[in-house]
Amino acid sequence: MNPSLQQFVVNRFRHRKQLEGLPEMSKYGQAKEFLRLKVTAWHLVKDVIFILAGIISAGFGLKSFLLPNSFIDGGVTGISLLTSGLTQYPLPLLIVVINIPFLILGFTQIGKSFAIKSILAICGLALALLTITYPVITTDKLLVAAFGGFFLGAGIGLSVRGGAVLDGTEILAITLSRKTGLTIGDIVLIFNVVIFSGAAYLLSIEVALYSILTYLAASKTIDFIIEGVEEYTGVTIISSHSDEIRLMLTEQMGRGVTIYNGKRGYGKQSEQLGTVDIVFTVITRLEIARLQTEVEKIDRNAFIVMNSIKDTKGGMIKKRPLKGK
Repeated sequence: MNPSLQQFVVNRFRHRKQLEGLPEMSKYGQAKEFLRLKVTAWHLVKDVIFILAGIISAGFGLKSFLLPNSFIDGGVTGISLLTSGLTQYPLPLLIVVINIPFLILGFTQIGKSFAIKSILAICGLALALLTITYPVITTDKLLVAAFGGFFLGAGIGLSVRGGAVLDGTEILAITLSRKTGLTIGDIVLIFNVVIFSGAAYLLSIEVALYSILTYLAASKTIDFIIEGVEEYTGVTIISSHSDEIRLMLTEQMGRGVTIYNGKRGYGKQSEQLGTVDIVFTVITRLEIARLQTEVEKIDRNAFIVMNSIKDTKGGMIKKRPLKGK
């Protein structure tokens, strides 16, 4: 980009942040600040695209498959569908209202940015259900369970990729897992057993059984969409800016960090002799998008490896709330 335009963008940002009193930035500082702004803007655009696609997909799954056939799903969406079927209250209203306590919990435990995105995503889903006319695809119960769950799960998964949720159940599960000996999977399972038991009693056993198939289809699709990420993800980061990344993880994201001392080998810039600090941390899958954004702001060439972790015990994962902006 033209250096003058780059400087203008950075100065405008500094003005909006009321940083005019700071010393004039060097050209290197301006370039670094501009890179941060560019990365933030790009990731924001990607998040919006993921969330919008998630809203459309979830709305399609609900209105084209589940609602016309009185099927339900697990989680908050399942409670909303069950309540709507029994009381005739509009589903869009119930989805927003029932998610409110979970969103408040998300604000306090995960962060403001996550909570705001989730509020907008859930309100967007409610608006889509009110305004978009989706066709009824089929009345075959097996197809409804399979594809209704698929499109609903795809919508939830895409929203998670965008740093938001359309269903607040996982927020509750992550919070309770820190306070109890239960895993996130255990808590979600207990929550859904209660919902499907209620569906069997209030609707019919057949509807409850098909709804369990819907939930299984949605659950597997969510895992597929977010690339098989389990409840916790171990992240290894190799970068020449390891100290900045360590500070970001501990101060901005509230995460514990382990530092390994490694030896350089060969890379894109031929032989790189010497040692390097390797950063390791554990995050939840709801924080993956934010971590990638923050690391890219510091070092676009950082090498990141992620591994699925079934569960963790101790440390900062369960002993303190997640901190976020």
